[in-house]
Amino acid sequence: MPDVEPSSATNPLLTCPYEASLELLGDDYYDIVPAATFPAHTLRFRNDDLLPQLGLDPTTVTDQDFIAAFGKFDGAPRPFLALRYHGYQFGVYNPALGDGRGFLYAQVRGTDGLLYDLGTKGSGTTPYSRGGDGRLTLKGGVREVLAAEALHRMGVRTSRTLSLVETGEQLWRGDEPSPTRSAVMVRMQRSHIRFGTFERLHNLERKDLIAILLDYVIEQFYPHLQSDPKRYALFYAELVVRVAELAAQWMAAGFCHAVLNTDNMAITGESFDYGPFAFLPVYDPSFTAAYFDYYGRYSYANQPGICRWNLEMLQAPLSRVMSPIDLERGMEQFGPVYDRTYRQRLLAKLGFGEVTDPLADDLLSLTLRFLQVSQVGYHSFFAELRQQFAPQWRDAVEHILPAVQIVDDELKVIWEQWKTRYFNLLLTLSEAELAAIAPRLVANNPLTVPVRPEIEAVWAQITNDDDWSGFTDLLARIRA
Repeated sequence: MPDVEPSSATNPLLTCPYEASLELLGDDYYDIVPAATFPAHTLRFRNDDLLPQLGLDPTTVTDQDFIAAFGKFDGAPRPFLALRYHGYQFGVYNPALGDGRGFLYAQVRGTDGLLYDLGTKGSGTTPYSRGGDGRLTLKGGVREVLAAEALHRMGVRTSRTLSLVETGEQLWRGDEPSPTRSAVMVRMQRSHIRFGTFERLHNLERKDLIAILLDYVIEQFYPHLQSDPKRYALFYAELVVRVAELAAQWMAAGFCHAVLNTDNMAITGESFDYGPFAFLPVYDPSFTAAYFDYYGRYSYANQPGICRWNLEMLQAPLSRVMSPIDLERGMEQFGPVYDRTYRQRLLAKLGFGEVTDPLADDLLSLTLRFLQVSQVGYHSFFAELRQQFAPQWRDAVEHILPAVQIVDDELKVIWEQWKTRYFNLLLTLSEAELAAIAPRLVANNPLTVPVRPEIEAVWAQITNDDDWSGFTDLLARIRA
């Protein structure tokens, strides 16, 4: 029997607890826009893991429900809002930005009581398309699905993709073999309000609109601060903490976002918008993911500093409604929070919890030194540790990864020092702490991370044979 086209009244994706939230602030912050119409609609990905968060049973939501709601955009619950923002792009202020190929589809209250955005990518032109076609390539959509799911698996605070629908158009792009296939994606995250949203209002000298937006942000995303007379100062201090934590999460995950412009920084401290991202193949601080980042501004090692710089740029609009002294005080936390979080994350990847022993810092330094000198796979090193670890490693240094044979004299010295530090740190643990290492290694080190060759192999199957089995398999391995 052919699939029956769902009606808006029976489509569970259209009867979620959607709310008019940002919309109620008025059109100083957005433009109401239509969605594009597409010649075809093929569902390529649906994220059933997210449906219970929307109060939905995945078994009651059909593929046709996804296509109708998020491909054809039939019966949408709210007007579509193209958000207005500016931003610093590669350090240069650009006032000609805004949602150019997406819009805020709707806002929905999750089962956890929190408000979430559903935002589109590739849904057509808007007043901010700047001559572009407002479309998303299918490859770009596939890459974002994989990035978000991999980061989520690694414990990074990230947006996630709710759906990806192929739309049957041929697109021309300078960075992909063209013509290439088109898609529309729906992303779920706490908020699409960006640092650049405030920067635009500062550029327009609209202190009143900054205050309204900031009150809204605190009400919806920092509600525990709402009744405090110092809520603005506390908001910025907490945002600094969230962004510092996020930068540390990226670094431990071996992830290079590639385009950390201020319009790609969320006011909630979430990671989102994955374009030319890459996971590190090997540990290389100078690694740069975007081919157009000629001077390495957004290189892997520069990410913490860039996040701090972006927070400093945000101080200009916020200083219209709060004290510069409070802003500077809030910023003081960035370095200590980043250092502490990165240390904890890297120790967790080695299997350890909260460890204050100086041996832990020696071990971390030796880990990074070994990874850089050896140029072994960044992710495969930790995956091997996960697979080979045994409590018997505490009995003797020789029991630690005995199959690893190193010929190079310099590297051999580093490796022996690393094993000795690991062994000595094991000796400091209680039996309960020792038993926690194996599950911690599993939790923090997926066996599969989508480095570029893996993604390209998946895309080759799709583009050559329309074979999606590699994509499905890679996604399952990422989530394991």
